[in-house]
Amino acid sequence: MVSFLIFLCPIICFSILVSSEVDEFIYTRFNEPNNNNISLSGVAEIAQNGFLQLTNDTSRLMGHAFYSSPFHFKNSSSNDTAFSFSTCFAFAIVPEYPKLGGHGFAFTVSHSKDFSTALPSQYLGLLNASDVGNFSNHIFAVEFDTVRDFEFGDINDNHVGVNINSLQSNKSAAAAYYNDELVKQDLNLKSGEVILAWVEYDSVKKLINVTLSPTSLKPKIPLFSYHLDLSPILKETMYVGFSASTGLLASSHYILGWSFKLNGEAKFLDLDSLPSLPGAKKKHTGLIIVISIAAAVFALSLILVAIYLFWRFKNDDVIDPWELEIGPHRYSYQELKQATKGFKDSELLGRGGFGKVYKGILRNSKTQIAVKCISHESKQGLQEFVSEIASIGRLRHRNLVQLLGWCRRRGDLLLVYDFMPNGSLDNFLFDQPKMVLTWEQRFKIIKGVASGLLYLHEGYEQVVVHRDVKASNVLLDGELNGKLGDFGLARLYEHGSNPCTTRVMGTLGYLAPELPRTGRATTSSDVFAFGALLLEVVCGRRPIEPKAEPEEFVLVDLVWDKLREGKVHDVVDYRLKGEFNENEVLMVLKLGLMCSNSQPLARPSIRQVVRYLEGEILMPEAPTEPNPDDGELWFDENERWNSLGSTNIIKSNSFTSLSNGDEDDTFASFSTSPLPLLYSGEVPRY
Repeated sequence: MVSFLIFLCPIICFSILVSSEVDEFIYTRFNEPNNNNISLSGVAEIAQNGFLQLTNDTSRLMGHAFYSSPFHFKNSSSNDTAFSFSTCFAFAIVPEYPKLGGHGFAFTVSHSKDFSTALPSQYLGLLNASDVGNFSNHIFAVEFDTVRDFEFGDINDNHVGVNINSLQSNKSAAAAYYNDELVKQDLNLKSGEVILAWVEYDSVKKLINVTLSPTSLKPKIPLFSYHLDLSPILKETMYVGFSASTGLLASSHYILGWSFKLNGEAKFLDLDSLPSLPGAKKKHTGLIIVISIAAAVFALSLILVAIYLFWRFKNDDVIDPWELEIGPHRYSYQELKQATKGFKDSELLGRGGFGKVYKGILRNSKTQIAVKCISHESKQGLQEFVSEIASIGRLRHRNLVQLLGWCRRRGDLLLVYDFMPNGSLDNFLFDQPKMVLTWEQRFKIIKGVASGLLYLHEGYEQVVVHRDVKASNVLLDGELNGKLGDFGLARLYEHGSNPCTTRVMGTLGYLAPELPRTGRATTSSDVFAFGALLLEVVCGRRPIEPKAEPEEFVLVDLVWDKLREGKVHDVVDYRLKGEFNENEVLMVLKLGLMCSNSQPLARPSIRQVVRYLEGEILMPEAPTEPNPDDGELWFDENERWNSLGSTNIIKSNSFTSLSNGDEDDTFASFSTSPLPLLYSGEVPRY
């Protein structure tokens, strides 16, 4: 009997302990005295009237709110089946600009409440670029996203999705609900209206249901269901809560009520009993009365002061109609001035024909940035400034330099980018590089730039022709990933349409030969420039070397000569000391020659280029050799410069604005008048 009691006692104690654990809660107001078990981080806060605000209208910030204590989702840490659970919450998303989302939020089940390494924007404050997709994350999330991110394959800018250890949804659907007649009705997550959501998991059926409703009544049919066993994802103890972030544009994300239940149905939430969203700020009528009385007493002096202040304000920050159509975040001049320490020379990264570039740190988010200051004397001017904002403000790809925002003050034009600590690629290839890149690093950079160019040509809603692909416009982040930047010359046109004729701009050595004749910048002319970049990376020299011997003057000619002689290894960068993959080097050289073909139709598309680089298709045995009778810009041995007799090539400074170091490249502008060739220094004639 004693032995039986000794055996039974631990079981009874364990049962009492388990039964005493919290397995449900409900919040109709988050500021009630007994509701102090919500952990907040980032910019998340509980408002006075009881709602939970995850983010505000500040760009690129995060907010987290989690239940303080973890829940037991399994009986033990072994491979037991995870428990069923259900949650219900009321939310509202109020964007800074109507109809323009500022990313979103996610209901999250996570093994930790620490998201200090997470990033804002498309990462929703949950993960970062290096841990996306890691099984060790142990994160289950249901995202409510208001921005379409091509990087993660989002279906639109108004969707709900189930995410497992990643920001790429396993299952997603456009926001909607089923009414009483079982007819599907659309919902707008960015409307600012309160929406009720249910997330339920049935551990027996291994089924996840996600349901939305604009009223307190739960629809009979969920928005979507997804079969998935969460047992491998969920640990024994997990935290439940919300994570939200803002991007270039911002939205305020609110949670007005929340209930949760393990092994059962979450309690009902009545929208009428929940706190109201904050309304418009009340006008300070008292202040208006005081100002009116003061104006009556000191009429003349106040009018003069008002005129002076109005004049000063108008000249400080004039907002033209076109500025209202620009999507990226607009920074204040004072904010950028503080970030760059007053634009000190110690923060100067580089200078060129377009202005100067400064390194800075934003005070609020501690984000490192690069500020490109375009002077009013710049040849790029206001039109190219608008083009750069309009073209890259909505581009999102891991191999494109991200534009964070912009600013305009009088004649000063400023662009704010992600800071690239390793500068531009040309600093690692030419002259005396600060570090010799291995072949593996070079090959990764090539594939990265090709991927970014594929997104520009085919992945965006319009065709984006970069028009200035070159080594100095390829920037390297801290891990030496290649990112294409400087979209000041970019042009956009609709898929399936023909590009318009425009003034030919670009850099000598990267310009496709058909450009001076047609004046049309196309995706094929970008591929030509990319071919020159491929040869640069392999050979470690520029496309045109004025100081080189006549037979080595043009890089593509040199590579052709060595390929015919069977000595192609002679053109490989000697700094590699023979340590490279011969098959990959030969493939890249052949691909560079294919891209450099004088006939646009003979060049591969950028999609074919990517497939060659990824090994999905085999390279041809030998690329098509250029035909000297085609009348293009292939330089003849006797008339190397005479073939440019109908062009005007002007030397000016152009530089990549987001990196350490100065760049100084030959910039070409073609016109139809037969002007003489201008070049700094003596032009060799053969």
